[in-house]
Amino acid sequence: MKPHAIDVRVKTDPVQWFLNGKQDTRSSYYLEDAATEFQVQGLELDWTCVTWDADLRFNGSSWAYHDFRGSKWQNVKNSENRNYLRNAYRVLLTRARQGMVIFVPPGDTEDLTRPPSFYDATFTYLQELGIPVLN
Repeated sequence: MKPHAIDVRVKTDPVQWFLNGKQDTRSSYYLEDAATEFQVQGLELDWTCVTWDADLRFNGSSWAYHDFRGSKWQNVKNSENRNYLRNAYRVLLTRARQGMVIFVPPGDTEDLTRPPSFYDATFTYLQELGIPVLN
């Protein structure tokens, strides 16, 4: 997600991120630092923005599980690792109390690691569930 300025490797101070107000650049109000499923587990947030990457892709009939290693995506074959990935999204999708935005990137035909085909079916699936598209 780095091409979209989302880098979850940046360490956030949970106290500052969750509790500080709109005037503090370290707070979640600024949308500068992302929190991972580990940082939000067990918490309820008023509003969330969930970024959906190509690690969990809908392929038209089921989910495909992937892990980015080195310079390419690889299939996740281990059922325990698949459950872990599915649960990571479950945690992220169940944190919002008032509302949520789900960001599914459009992909990039110039980037072999992010072709639109990795995202399009997931976007369509979520839209068909009734999630409105924001323009």
